[in-house]
Amino acid sequence: MGAPKPCLGYRSRTEAVMAMRAQGMDTRAIASRIGIELKTVTALEGSAARSDRARDRRASTDYVHVDRAIILPVTLAHDLREPARKRRLSVERLAIDLLEAIAADDLVEAVLDDRPNGGAHAAS
Repeated sequence: MGAPKPCLGYRSRTEAVMAMRAQGMDTRAIASRIGIELKTVTALEGSAARSDRARDRRASTDYVHVDRAIILPVTLAHDLREPARKRRLSVERLAIDLLEAIAADDLVEAVLDDRPNGGAHAAS
């Protein structure tokens, strides 16, 4: 991988592509503006996505790792697949984000609804 090539006032062609995409420009317009092929625009976007995923994985090292894992039932993983896809997250990342939000906002009781005579999670 070579050094970033400054482009249109951005530090790299990738930054330029992503900025123009965020402004709503289509692939053809971006390619024309930068002076590159359509497939290069697509390749630069793919590179940016891989870079984002790698950054997310590196950020996940801020967590304490123990010798245990959270294992999601297949049906739950399946139910989370579409919401995760919409957010461009893995199912695992979405599950962690949900748990963090529930814990941070003190929503455990509200989510579980542990009332003595009912709730979706009461034993039969």
